[in-house]
Amino acid sequence: MDTGSAPNRIGASPGKGREPMVGADSRPVTLVDVAAAAGVSVATVSKVLNGRSDVAPATRGRVERILAERGYRRPARGMPKPRTEYEEKEYQGKLIELLFHDAGTPWSAEMIRGVEETARLARVGVVVSVLGSGARAGKRWLEDLVARQPIGAILALSRLSAADHRRLAALGVPAILVDPDGELHAGLPSIGAGNWGGGMAATQHLIDLGHRRIGVITGPLRMLCCQARLAGYRAALENAGIPYDQRLVGHGEFTYPTALAATLAMLEQPEPPTAIFAANDVQALAVCAAAHQRGLRIPRDLSVVGFDDVPMSQWVTPPLTTVRQPIAEIGALAARSLLDHTGGTVDLPTGRVELATTMVVRESTAPPAP
Repeated sequence: MDTGSAPNRIGASPGKGREPMVGADSRPVTLVDVAAAAGVSVATVSKVLNGRSDVAPATRGRVERILAERGYRRPARGMPKPRTEYEEKEYQGKLIELLFHDAGTPWSAEMIRGVEETARLARVGVVVSVLGSGARAGKRWLEDLVARQPIGAILALSRLSAADHRRLAALGVPAILVDPDGELHAGLPSIGAGNWGGGMAATQHLIDLGHRRIGVITGPLRMLCCQARLAGYRAALENAGIPYDQRLVGHGEFTYPTALAATLAMLEQPEPPTAIFAANDVQALAVCAAAHQRGLRIPRDLSVVGFDDVPMSQWVTPPLTTVRQPIAEIGALAARSLLDHTGGTVDLPTGRVELATTMVVRESTAPPAP
């Protein structure tokens, strides 16, 4: 989300065929780094390290290779390690609160999956709340939160105000932000993906294919993750000596209809783009639909790149080239941090933690037509 420097930042894969430079900033490589690079859960990495037999041979080999390549070292004796198993008596009857502004998206479904799978290990329930509209929406949720008394709250894409965050802190409920709708709030840890690097990698992929008129459909720019993806797009253009053209920037709301309208308008220009980077996969599907309406073929006439790598991106025709952010892993890390904090194992992470994004090249991108 944040386009500036951030604590514990993990870089993004710069392009096709390159693995994310996890742990390359001189800090110790963590299990989260290895899991993100291998495309598995932290629990799976822990099983490999502990010699557990319930890991597929191919997965074990991939994890072991990345452990060796990244120079992973076990934490020194006495340091807390991420847990994959929990004592039921510590958490029996407890809840984790998961807050969305909109829970009906593929992104939200992946986040719920990651939180729920981790909470299940501790026999902890997950309450999914959707923040309604209106001035009292946040207050009503906070009142309900007090009644439920969860061990902590994960605020995913939420629109709580700074005052709501202060009231939450006053209640003594540990909370973690995931891609908040607005600015970061002091004192609350934040977990997310390398959005700037992902935006740059998506655009660089199109530049490497030979595209020079590259459009972008943004998400809502009040969100820091959307600002960062747009900033990564601009950085890739600047590095390639391609002028930034405001006419090639369409504004969406992470929704299909807004992206469809923005793309149709962009394709009506005298010099339309030959490629478009959309800030999420749902918007990328809208770009493909707009191209179809204009009689264009993907990728011969228009290359399309998305962001997220939700499951549907593999099922469309042609399969979507996209930037994978580890959504479920982010949810799992947030839930595990709350569980470990409640169990007295570790403190909540401070500042912002970013997991690596990865460029996933499929069939919706190709060199521009002659």
